[in-house]
Amino acid sequence: MNGGNSNLKLLKKSLCTTTVHFKEQPLSPPLTSLQCGKILQSLTNTKSFPKGQKLHALMVTSGNLLNNTYLSTKLAAFYANCGRMAQAQVIFDGILLKNSFLWNFMIRGYACNECSLKALVLYREMFSFGKKADNFTYPFVLKACGDLLLVETGRRVHSEVVVSGLESDIYVANALLAMYSKFGDMGLARMLFDRMLERDLISWNTMISGYVKNNNLRKALEVFEEMGKAGLKADGTTLLGILSACAELLALKLGKEIHAYVVRKSGEIRNEFLTNSLIQMYCNCKSLAYSRRLFDGVKLKDTVSWNSMIRGYEQNGDAFESLRLFCRMVMEGAEVDEVTIITILGACDQINALQFGMSVHSCLVKKGFGANIIVGTALIDMYSKCGSLSCSRRVFDEIPRKNLVAWSAMISGYGAHGRGEEAISCYHELVANNFTPDEGVLTSVLSACSHAGLVNEGKHIFNRMTIEYNVKPGLAHYSCLVDLLGRAGHVDEAYELIKTMEVKPSSDIWAALLSACRLHKNVKLAEVSAQKVFEMHPKGVGSYICLSNIYASEKRWDDVERVRAMVRSKGLKKPPGCSFVEVDKKVHRFLVGDKSHPQTHDVYAKLKELNLRLTEAGYKPDTTSVFYDVEEEVKEKKLWDHSERLAIAFALINTGPGTTIRITKNLRVCNDCHTVTKMISELMNREIIMRDIHRFHHFRHGFCSCGDYW
Repeated sequence: MNGGNSNLKLLKKSLCTTTVHFKEQPLSPPLTSLQCGKILQSLTNTKSFPKGQKLHALMVTSGNLLNNTYLSTKLAAFYANCGRMAQAQVIFDGILLKNSFLWNFMIRGYACNECSLKALVLYREMFSFGKKADNFTYPFVLKACGDLLLVETGRRVHSEVVVSGLESDIYVANALLAMYSKFGDMGLARMLFDRMLERDLISWNTMISGYVKNNNLRKALEVFEEMGKAGLKADGTTLLGILSACAELLALKLGKEIHAYVVRKSGEIRNEFLTNSLIQMYCNCKSLAYSRRLFDGVKLKDTVSWNSMIRGYEQNGDAFESLRLFCRMVMEGAEVDEVTIITILGACDQINALQFGMSVHSCLVKKGFGANIIVGTALIDMYSKCGSLSCSRRVFDEIPRKNLVAWSAMISGYGAHGRGEEAISCYHELVANNFTPDEGVLTSVLSACSHAGLVNEGKHIFNRMTIEYNVKPGLAHYSCLVDLLGRAGHVDEAYELIKTMEVKPSSDIWAALLSACRLHKNVKLAEVSAQKVFEMHPKGVGSYICLSNIYASEKRWDDVERVRAMVRSKGLKKPPGCSFVEVDKKVHRFLVGDKSHPQTHDVYAKLKELNLRLTEAGYKPDTTSVFYDVEEEVKEKKLWDHSERLAIAFALINTGPGTTIRITKNLRVCNDCHTVTKMISELMNREIIMRDIHRFHHFRHGFCSCGDYW
């Protein structure tokens, strides 16, 4: 025995070294099968793969493994537990007498290593070898069924579980809950949960995460409440599920309570993802100050931490802080991934940061993300929204395997720039490439028809979508068609379409009709549309402003004041006009009447100069866009305070002759600013690309790409 113990000590010492020379240091006498088996079990439990390989080599050279079913079984189980299924399968195939322990380890290995189909095949083979499944088999077979979404197979295995009498086993029952939640059948999962005689924390967590993943968030909160009443304490997994529900439901109060609980139990709850979930929850609830405080308190920030905070700013409209944080992330050497890139490209298109976006494009190519279809689609969208449609098309053409989302982004880009013919051509190109248009693609092409006034083409696509592609028109499609008809002056036809829709009209559809009524001065129908919007979306200030402006254009000042009083009584506020312009990779923001910019004096001097030169060229102010009952002179002055004019003046001062000026505005460009920008493009020999809330305007040589149709 002493010699055996000495050999065991020598082997343990060799397993701790980086290199083992078995020929130079022979172990004599060799380890027994029992000793090797004990060491293998220890290495299996700790998943110590390199040491296990050394032991495997030792067993081969010592002859211990030859015709040794006990050691071969242990070795196959070791490789399976380490996720090395190819090696495990080779050893498994060489074993003649396979016991249930081995079958279970192999099924588990395949199920846990993204080879679910192989796990199910092995499960069926197990029966042909006369082995019965037990409570260690079924959890992983059920997991495989859930991962593959094989509903019928899963139900069949469930029936086998019932026949075997193992449905009451807590491990099997928890696996059944997880499988049905993956199938989206939370009703059956709840029924099984209620029938369970014994429940552990995993049971409750499975139900909570199941409801969250199936978007039944309030049910998740109800189960969490039941769990508390049952006397169970939440762990990190529980809290992750509940925080996800709070984030989606904007349940800030409960989210804060969970945060307080985490702080109180910081010594007991260990979950590295909780802080990131709290950051995400606060961002979703628009409590960025709380998010930032948590973020700044994290000493070792991972990529998810950075992404959560950057995305929080981007989603809440603070693109500037999003870009600043991204720059800090890069400077601190944090790992940038696809999520970071997609988020930051979204921030770029919010404020027209084309040059910054180009730098990000260069960065992602260097990091090897260029071939990623999701990143490519985000680039198409960014370039399009920053006014560079040629770059969008170049990126689109370079994507080797385009999906429907990429096609939709390109069609949408053409549409936003008013290039309806190209959008329809791209749509036909998609069909020619054997793609079947889905709801998103059809929405994009209908929207493109609307921007370009292609009434017949849009109606044809709408009428054929069900027949040719089996796509039933949804709210988005009807909204596009109403907008198309309304913009083109077919207001009554648009109204009749709304009344005969197969689905209930949304506030967006009535808002589209209201906008058309403003364009074509149909006050009576505007009042009908506005009332519908007020009922469906009482907090949306845009429709109140639109109706007020319609009354103002008719000089119905009493009605204007009545609508404005409604806005005040509801506590609503109109967002101020705001324009962005990028110069030398720095984005500048101008509000209406802004005097806070360091170059304010020069900007207003340039505006005064432009006003004089335009007047000499025949410019006459169109004050119909000023919806106040004031003197004409005051109206004219208000026009020259508009944010896009400040941005244009600033760009003219700070860029060289012939440089294209790109501007993004958060509201619709008014008639007078549209006229002024056309004249400036001719007077200063500049191309000015302006994106307003609806579309792009390319001003060149005194003309606009929209053809005054917007």
